[in-house]
Amino acid sequence: MSAAIPDRALRELGRTEGGTDALGLLVRDQDTRRLVLLRAVLDAAAAAPTTICPPRLLDRLRADWALLEAAERADRAAVRTVLFHPMAGPWVQRLLSGLSSTAAGPGLAADLAHLTALAAAAAIRAGVRCTARLDPRGGLVSLPTLGAVRVDLGPVELVHIDGETAIRPANGPWLVARTQPDATVTSADPRWLPVLTLPALLPGTGNVPLDDLDPYGAEGGGLPRHGLSAVVRMDDHERKAWAECWSGVEPLLRAGGKHRLTEAAVLLRCVVPLGHPPGSGADAGGAAHCSGTRREAFGAVLSSRPATPVYFASTLVHELQHTKLSALGALVPLHHEDPAPRYFAPWRSDPRPFDGLLQGAYSHLALADYWQRYALGAQRVTSRDTAWAEHARCREQVGAVLPALAGSARLTREGRVLVNEMITLYHRMDDCPPPPGHLARAQAYVSTVKVIWQQRNGSRRQ
Repeated sequence: MSAAIPDRALRELGRTEGGTDALGLLVRDQDTRRLVLLRAVLDAAAAAPTTICPPRLLDRLRADWALLEAAERADRAAVRTVLFHPMAGPWVQRLLSGLSSTAAGPGLAADLAHLTALAAAAAIRAGVRCTARLDPRGGLVSLPTLGAVRVDLGPVELVHIDGETAIRPANGPWLVARTQPDATVTSADPRWLPVLTLPALLPGTGNVPLDDLDPYGAEGGGLPRHGLSAVVRMDDHERKAWAECWSGVEPLLRAGGKHRLTEAAVLLRCVVPLGHPPGSGADAGGAAHCSGTRREAFGAVLSSRPATPVYFASTLVHELQHTKLSALGALVPLHHEDPAPRYFAPWRSDPRPFDGLLQGAYSHLALADYWQRYALGAQRVTSRDTAWAEHARCREQVGAVLPALAGSARLTREGRVLVNEMITLYHRMDDCPPPPGHLARAQAYVSTVKVIWQQRNGSRRQ
């Protein structure tokens, strides 16, 4: 893991951009960290007392690890697809925490057993013969990145030979699934639930899983605390609606600049579908929306289904900035501010810590840039009007917090470069200002939000 990043790449990222070289640096670092954590699981399990990891579980873990190694010798890329799946991140961190504790938690055995599912999925992708005994969770036996089997009782026996996977639940007949040339796994048996894949955004890049089946999609993420709903299991109607919405995303990302399409193609590894926001009601119809990312799930965007393709595109722009900045912060420290929540942010009603302020300003700056570019190229008056309104609001929100970021004496050298480039982009947008009415409304909105915030939070830093 590199401790430095070239200034050119840092400046690109500071402008919320980043070419394939800069983004590739972040991706490689995150992938390396994932491999280090996975290897740490083996060491932590071996060092754990038998009260935490009894011999039978340790033996199973070592057998799973041996299967992973065999699969990697056969097809390294196929195995990395499974190991670098975003949801393997929350799993491995949770497992390491459990193995390092002083008492076995209630979910530790299931977390250890999940390695069997990962190893089996890797073997299937690599075309390696294998047998496995898998345990259900929530009525499903998951094969990460491939799909899941509906079961009533467990455990489940799995045998994979020559592209054919046979699965036998404890109380049902065999299910047979076949690996297709595109690496998907299909079956005519209704008990098999494949992971839906959304088409690649650019030639030569991978399809994007829409993963509602991985057991770690939301587990441990504290979604309600962040205003997010739970992961939803999609029916055929909902899957078609997601696919239709996705079909319009590529040209809309491109309308926001080639860099927006590049970052989505390089960074986005899966979308996790969420329900409508808490409290929005069952009849929200897609208008109410929530989305987020998880630092430990690099490449995942968690989102309820956006109302339109243009809001799907803007959701990706927004959330992938968090992905980008979190990965950059893991590669090189950006500041040494304390974590106390004390700052005003126009997009939140509660005080934010400095790091949260930086994250929010960065993502909203990218949105302001996206909506401005979209507005300048929009042909329809209504589309252009909406885009200018979104741009003006986001830019005014960023302008309200940039002084706090720029005034920090605890930015590192890299953090100072990043913030200076953010300021450069902020001022560059003055070259094409929004219509006066939109600007006035945005200014009034931010001013009102600040007054309300001050009334709620008193003399905290603004």
